[in-house]
Amino acid sequence: MTKVSRFQVMAMLQAARAHTLGLDIESSYSWGLNRATFIAAAKRGFKAGGGGTAGDSRGGAGRPKRTDVYYLGDDMAYKDTKSKTLRFVFGGKVQTVEEFDKRVKSRLGKAFPNAWKEALEYVGSFDKETLLSAEGFFGDVYRPRRDELAEKWTDASEDKGA
Repeated sequence: MTKVSRFQVMAMLQAARAHTLGLDIESSYSWGLNRATFIAAAKRGFKAGGGGTAGDSRGGAGRPKRTDVYYLGDDMAYKDTKSKTLRFVFGGKVQTVEEFDKRVKSRLGKAFPNAWKEALEYVGSFDKETLLSAEGFFGDVYRPRRDELAEKWTDASEDKGA
């Protein structure tokens, strides 16, 4: 039995959030995996090394604009500054599409296309203000349906006809 956990649900909903807010699909997958990894590390107390201090990439008040951070609303992640495309990094590791496939998509198997469509529709039902808020996203989008979606997507991934 391949269980879809809260980790996969967070990654899917965060990726759908990023895509809804305008990121391309591959950058969205990277964002989703990054945020799910961040939340998992936060729950463990950040035992592994993080990415340094964030600061504010927007500059201002005599501070230089940082090029290694990206803001999606008020949520921030470190960018892979070596990549030609927008990819995110956590703990020195780049969150690639291949890693998303390995840690998220593979858990859903053939049910992934339907789950992705459902994630996009669900996230798309929220206003932009909610999606731009890290707290709003977590409290209003993710938390209310995380367990329901994990169970539903687990069942769908086990369905031989999926």
